[in-house]
Amino acid sequence: MELRIDDKVALVTGSDSGIGRGIATLFAQSGADVAVHYYRDREGAGETADLVRAAGRKAIVVQADVGNESDVERIFGEIDAAFGRIDILVNNAGQGGGGPFPGIDPKQFDRVMKTNLYGPFSCIRLATGRMIAQGEGGRVINVTSVHQEAPGYGSSAYHVSKGGLHNLSRSAALDVAQYGITVNSIAPGMILTPMNQYAIDDAERREAAEAQIPIRRAGVPADIANMALFLASDAASYCTGSVYYVDGGWMLTWPPV
Repeated sequence: MELRIDDKVALVTGSDSGIGRGIATLFAQSGADVAVHYYRDREGAGETADLVRAAGRKAIVVQADVGNESDVERIFGEIDAAFGRIDILVNNAGQGGGGPFPGIDPKQFDRVMKTNLYGPFSCIRLATGRMIAQGEGGRVINVTSVHQEAPGYGSSAYHVSKGGLHNLSRSAALDVAQYGITVNSIAPGMILTPMNQYAIDDAERREAAEAQIPIRRAGVPADIANMALFLASDAASYCTGSVYYVDGGWMLTWPPV
C-alpha cells in the first residue's frame, strides 16, 4: 500500500537536518507542501526546502525559536500567508543538555523545557485551532524519545521534557479527537543524526552501542520518517494518543538485567 498525503500542508519543526529533514523530504515525495523550520542553520533549512521542491512540492523556510511564543505565532502567520491552511504538524525541534544533579544549571533546564515542551505546546495550540476552523481534521506528531521512559545519567532536563511531551500528546489527543484530529508520539531510539555525531564519527563506539540493540543496527532518519508518514496518512485515522517506538527493539531490553 502506498501512503499518500496529497495536497496537505505540513509544518516540520527542526527540519534543517537529521530526522526533521527526513520527514520533510518524505512528506514532499508523498504529495505534501512543507513549511521547513530552523532555529540557527539557515543553510541546512534551504537544502531541505530544495529537496521538497525537487519532489515537485511547494516549500517555505521559517526561522523561529520555538521556545518563544511570539516566534511561534509568527511561524503560523507565515504559513497562513503562504498556504492558507495547515493539515499536519510535526514537533521535531529539540535540544539536550542540562547536566546532572545536583549541579544542573537551572537556566539550561529552563531552556531545554522551553524548546522541547513549551514549543510543542504552542505549536499544537495554534495548529489545532486552525485545523478545527478548517473542519477537515488533521494530524499532530510529536517526536519524543525512548528516554521518556528510560532516563539515563546526566540529561535530566532532556528526559523530563520528553516525558512531558509524551503526556502532552495524550492530553491533547483527548481534547481534539472529536474534531477528527489525531495526536501521536514517535519515540526514536539511537538514530544516526548530528545529535549522535559520536556514533557517526567513531565506528567502534557505534558498534558497541549497536550491540545493545536487538536488531543490531542504529536507525537512520528514514526509519522515523516512514512512521511519521503512516501517522500523517489516512491509514492512521483510528490511531491517536499512542506512542510508537522506533528503536530496533531497544526498549524490549529496558530495564537492563
